[in-house]
Amino acid sequence: MRADQLFAFPESLPFTSTFRPEMKPWEWVDLIKEALRGFDFSQAGRTEIPLGVSIEGDVYLHPTVKLPPQCVIQGPAYIGADVEIRPNCYIRGNVIVGAGSVLGNACEFKNCLLLEKVEAPHYNYVGDSIIGNRGHLGAGAICANLKLARDTVSVRTADGRVVSTGMRKLGALIGDGAEVGCNGVLQPGTILGKRAAVLGPSFHGYLGEGRMVLARVKMHEIARPD
Repeated sequence: MRADQLFAFPESLPFTSTFRPEMKPWEWVDLIKEALRGFDFSQAGRTEIPLGVSIEGDVYLHPTVKLPPQCVIQGPAYIGADVEIRPNCYIRGNVIVGAGSVLGNACEFKNCLLLEKVEAPHYNYVGDSIIGNRGHLGAGAICANLKLARDTVSVRTADGRVVSTGMRKLGALIGDGAEVGCNGVLQPGTILGKRAAVLGPSFHGYLGEGRMVLARVKMHEIARPD
């Protein structure tokens, strides 16, 4: 499985030589740190920082980044043009964010690559994951990155094969235009194809391009006991 089956890497991000389209998509996750290591953080970025914004380490903020009154940004991190960071957001190192994305209220981001116009706006956790262009997480959606057994994460690919990634921590690989509904949990190693959608409490495995999974919960009305 190739990364370009899920993602079109945007020219606006200065890391095209690192994230090559012929690679396996989960291999991109391990390259985030390497890509940031090769970036020149001395170039001019945003200089006016609100008093409540804590910045540690190497962080590049494009001059058009919208900062909230308070948040925490730990480098290394690259935040692209017109990104909106909302109050109480926590960026926890090795994070790359493409142009026009939204990093929401009380969200946490760690070792992840977000391409252009990604929306993770409310109470999300994104760890060791990649979200493609125009990807969207509903409120409370989580990309879980560590198995209960704490062993190596495997992925299921488009051809049905189960492949060991050799990685102990791997979240979700969410293709361009894919979405996760409110309070949904993507289990470690989940792959969503382009424009796929998960509308349910939990999903693990592979969901193909343009496909949707929907959980139906049957509810019963009964008399309330005294």
